[in-house]
Amino acid sequence: IAYEIHTATAIDSQQLCLEGGVVLHGSTLTRILFQAKELAALVCTIGSRIEDRVTEYFSSNEPLRGLLLDGLGSAAVDVLVQEGCELIRHETVNRGYQTSSPLSPGGPGFPLSEQWPLFQLVPAEKIGVSLTSAGLMIPRKSVSMIIGIGPQMITWTRAEACARCSLGETCHYRIRQ
Repeated sequence: IAYEIHTATAIDSQQLCLEGGVVLHGSTLTRILFQAKELAALVCTIGSRIEDRVTEYFSSNEPLRGLLLDGLGSAAVDVLVQEGCELIRHETVNRGYQTSSPLSPGGPGFPLSEQWPLFQLVPAEKIGVSLTSAGLMIPRKSVSMIIGIGPQMITWTRAEACARCSLGETCHYRIRQ
């Protein structure tokens, strides 16, 4: 996990400005984080070893093993995301602040194009994560996110996040309330 905490300097209906001049855009982002005093930018990865092994399984005609290992890798990065959220919560609770639930570029109201400014906020290269020209992370089993920090931050359950997602009923991983 690589992360940095930045001071929010201004928030309006379409952008969130941070100390140092980085600006993040997105209607959901600003609607949910309007009370944020600070913003934690995080990148989490389990590295590339699992995806390398998955590729080996598929190329050696063992797709079931590849599929199972890929699923385990996805679950592992999900656990790492939860640990990252807890890390930020523990770091800020002593200052009397709360943390929001995480938001990731590519989610509703937070365009994937915001990967580039997010990567200006966190030293992702220190954990071996980089961006492709399309804004996708390498290694693939990586997640980038921001967490609002301040008084009375908005949080939501995973089922509530699924209810807002544009994939709707087509998602095989959808959690229902």
